Amino acid sequence: MSVTTTNYYGKIFISDDAIASVAASAALDCYGVVDLVSKKLSDNFAELFKKQQLGRGVKVITNGNRILLDLFVVLKYGVPISAVAESIKKAVKYRVEQFSGMIVDTVNINVIGVRV
Repeated sequence: MSVTTTNYYGKIFISDDAIASVAASAALDCYGVVDLVSKKLSDNFAELFKKQQLGRGVKVITNGNRILLDLFVVLKYGVPISAVAESIKKAVKYRVEQFSGMIVDTVNINVIGVRV
């Protein structure tokens, strides 16, 4: 599914993969984030045999002109989880809204693990 917007220049379609790539990039730029991982074990095996995707670990759900994001992150050991999660939420929400021109309703952060 994709997000569609119309403006003076015409219709613009933004794919979920593009939104996921922007969200993953914003999340990886935040302090304390080590990696994004897929929730499904089968996706992790598939990633072993093909090129790394930037949008992995991000689930995009679009509802009209609203975007819902689920991120699955691995954090650095010793960082305050709640502070890093809030930082990720703000950064991802801002960057995806600037990129797409749509409203990001929810950004859910799922901490999968901690790495030293």
